Amino acid sequence: MNLIFLGPPGAGKGTQAKILADRFGYRQISTGDILRANVREGTPLGLEAKPIMASGGLVPDDLMIRMIERELEKPGRLIFDGFPRTVAQAEALDALLARKHASAVAVLFAVDLNVLLERLIGRWTHVASGRTYHQKFAPPKTAGIDDVTGEPLVQRPDDKEETIRTRLAVYKDQTAPLIGYYDNPADPRLVMVDALAPIDAVTAQLVGLINEGAGAGGARV
Repeated sequence: MNLIFLGPPGAGKGTQAKILADRFGYRQISTGDILRANVREGTPLGLEAKPIMASGGLVPDDLMIRMIERELEKPGRLIFDGFPRTVAQAEALDALLARKHASAVAVLFAVDLNVLLERLIGRWTHVASGRTYHQKFAPPKTAGIDDVTGEPLVQRPDDKEETIRTRLAVYKDQTAPLIGYYDNPADPRLVMVDALAPIDAVTAQLVGLINEGAGAGGARV
């Protein structure tokens, strides 16, 4: 069973994908990863996508679906992260999975966006080491200073409040139709996990889903 991760930035999708990759051999793929890999490897699909990407254009859905089809031909189950983004892409992915006699369940990382916003805002980074702090939840001993080196911390553009609010708003607008698509009473394939729970607890929810083989639509695992 393949998994489609839906959830806002910072909900822990990447963390859980890595855990499931280690335990069950899942491969996490995103549109960006697929595009870069095909361009780097010089595949026919990559050669087709390269000039579009170079010009700043959007790679058309049919090309992305062909790249995903190539991924499905490789061994192992997939975690789709960041794809599909639209109902049209979801429909195309369903058609592809049907041709491959494969299945997928959409997993919604359910969060209170206000709580998530509080977690995301206030993160500071020591650039050289990658160490991160949070001004409320994990502050440095001295404000603005790395505990180990004494060097100044910086706030990356992606960690600033305005940027985070914009990303969450975009997520909310884009994902709402997908939730409805996968939670369709005629064909329910949406499972929710409490993404604000501790990491181990979220993992346990996902492992339960995998062990069951398929989740009941709309159920909480």
